[in-house]
Amino acid sequence: MSVISVPLNRRKSRLAVSAVFFAYGLTFASWASRIPTIQQELNISDSGLGLVLFALPAGLFLCLPFSGWLINHFGSKRIVVISGIVYTLLLLVIGIAQNLFQLVSVLLAFGFFSNLLNIAVNTQAAGVEASYDRPVMASFHGMWSLAGFAGAAIGTLMMGFEISPGYHFVLIFALMVLIMTLNSGNLLTVDAGQTSDGLKFVMPDRSLLKLGVIAFCSLICEGTMFDWSGVYFLKIVKAEPAWVGAGYTAYMIAMASGRFIADWLTHKIGVQRVLQLSGFLTVTGLLISVFFPQELPSIIGFLIVGLGVSSVVPLAYSAASKSKTMPASQALSTVTTIGFLGLLVGPPIVGLIAGETDLRIAFIFLVLMGIMVFVLSSFGKFRDSANS
Repeated sequence: MSVISVPLNRRKSRLAVSAVFFAYGLTFASWASRIPTIQQELNISDSGLGLVLFALPAGLFLCLPFSGWLINHFGSKRIVVISGIVYTLLLLVIGIAQNLFQLVSVLLAFGFFSNLLNIAVNTQAAGVEASYDRPVMASFHGMWSLAGFAGAAIGTLMMGFEISPGYHFVLIFALMVLIMTLNSGNLLTVDAGQTSDGLKFVMPDRSLLKLGVIAFCSLICEGTMFDWSGVYFLKIVKAEPAWVGAGYTAYMIAMASGRFIADWLTHKIGVQRVLQLSGFLTVTGLLISVFFPQELPSIIGFLIVGLGVSSVVPLAYSAASKSKTMPASQALSTVTTIGFLGLLVGPPIVGLIAGETDLRIAFIFLVLMGIMVFVLSSFGKFRDSANS
């Protein structure tokens, strides 16, 4: 049973949800782009920064018991607007944090509202997808990827002009408010009466846990590619300075492109085959980069990895929203929380492995994650359309 009522103009709703995905991705990318500046301003060591960053997944887990109930009870539309504004407001506070305690405290809340917004906007996306006779979930995540480009570009520009994170984040907050103001009226409305029985825990079934683990494995790869691509090209590939960012650029272009074609591909060959192909491409790209650590092979490898990971998370979230055992928002809460944890803990894990061995060995850990995606997606059935 759907918990979303779809307005007549589904195109406007799709554009509105796409805009929110873009704003969400822009906020996250803006924070990530200024981590080095904030580390320098607060005089945080590398090891200290690693501990500070664990405040994000801690906040994410604090959100888990409440997110599904909040969205069911108050509606994903209201939660998207409130959590989106608060999320970006917390970004402002991060920009003016004066010490380590303040930063950790704000990051804890930042992780909480990041997860809440993530689940709410994916619930909206699932509702829009339900009004179509074909998959559209991946296109929303494509907007998140495009926002990563925009956020990184704005961050680089701000650093080039030596503009502080505080002033930088004021701009991002203003953009979030503008996007919410222009698009909130076209977000979907959640039907009432789903959770009047109050807050309670519902044990996810095996299929939801499997989707969560698939997303977790893929997001470990995503998070690592975000944070370690440049380091890999600098230390392992030993690329010329002008080429250090080439791997990351190839990866991001491939991931964004893959998400915009994933819906079409899923409609043609089905969810299971796309997930299997994704796992295969992820493993192939990583092995090319590990065994041929030169500039051109590594760029090609990173591009293939981008194509590989592009479809996994959107398809896992889409499948979760069609759960027969719990409301869409609670199912998404389970899968997105497990998955998003991979994005946050993957880079520190890879860093620990690299510290004990080297980065090439650490990337073998990512190969294992790609194999897990392939193996897990090969068992069980997946619903192939929004209306099946």
